[in-house]
Amino acid sequence: MIHSNHAGQNPKIHATAFVHPSAVVIGNVEIGENVFVGPNAVIRSDEPGACGTVESIVIEKEVNVQDCVVIHASGGSRVRIGKGASLAHGSVVHGPCDVGENCFIGFRSVVFKACLENGVVIQHQALVEGVALPEGIHVPSMTSVQNESDVRRLSPASAELTAFADQVRKTNVFLAETSLRKQH
Repeated sequence: MIHSNHAGQNPKIHATAFVHPSAVVIGNVEIGENVFVGPNAVIRSDEPGACGTVESIVIEKEVNVQDCVVIHASGGSRVRIGKGASLAHGSVVHGPCDVGENCFIGFRSVVFKACLENGVVIQHQALVEGVALPEGIHVPSMTSVQNESDVRRLSPASAELTAFADQVRKTNVFLAETSLRKQH
């Protein structure tokens, strides 16, 4: 379901993107080329800031937003999901947030008020809040990262984890392409 927000802003969805019919996309949202938005995902840019404006949620090309993912932002804040990022089943990205290119956010993980440089791999059921994560870092499953001390304890993502994230991206680009063809 595609809806405008209270300010009359409508989502802009690239013709090559696939948005599952059960997904909900509201307001000032831009969805790029070859993006896959899975069943029951919710992408809402509808909450105004103090000055009354609703900032954008930008989802760049080849991103996959899997089943039951929620992308939202606190009033007046922006969310960007960089090219090739994967948001796995049930994850939450809540702005203000900037997710770099080729990042992976695992099942049921929460990313809030954070900046992820390119290639960050967050495994399953992790919490990343109020921090900036450097390029290529790995957040293990069930880990809480909420301050600089937590960030310093992290290690780089292995080649195996990076390859896994790339395979997930490729699979979901394929799903976007084939699902879109079935609609036409």
